[in-house]
Amino acid sequence: MSDSPNVTIHTDGACLGNPGPGGYGVILDYAGRRKELSGGYAQTTNNRMELLAAIIGLEALTRPCDVTLYSDSRYLVDAIEKGWAARWRRNGWMRNKREAAVNPDLWERLLNLLERHNTEFRWVRGHSGEPNNERCDALASAAARGDNLPVDPGYPPAGFPLSRE
Repeated sequence: MSDSPNVTIHTDGACLGNPGPGGYGVILDYAGRRKELSGGYAQTTNNRMELLAAIIGLEALTRPCDVTLYSDSRYLVDAIEKGWAARWRRNGWMRNKREAAVNPDLWERLLNLLERHNTEFRWVRGHSGEPNNERCDALASAAARGDNLPVDPGYPPAGFPLSRE
């Protein structure tokens, strides 16, 4: 790590139905201070909310930081840690020769943020009693149940199979 501030971010996404109303929850911890963020959309997917939680957490940082980001989403953690998302971007947002990557709008935002912050992703088992993950889940679920939720501008992406993600 560097001389940059050390920040811990916990994230979670939730969806009431998939697709359906969705929300994200974020906890930022820095130098003994804690900040909680949440929001949601009227129609989205769980994976979009998992990605958006990480994005919102990183976008909240006002300068480059050393970040440890915890998520219970294998989709998010594996795509970053195993280099899949970076490969999808290099390949014009294609997973392979015939299959487009889903959520390229959010992956692009996230990859750009990762160029600014030195970020280590750590997977945590969801719904296992880990207090910060449980709190993020509560924030995300409450946001998904909110009134007058806005439209997710990236949902559904072109060619998205509406029956599953």
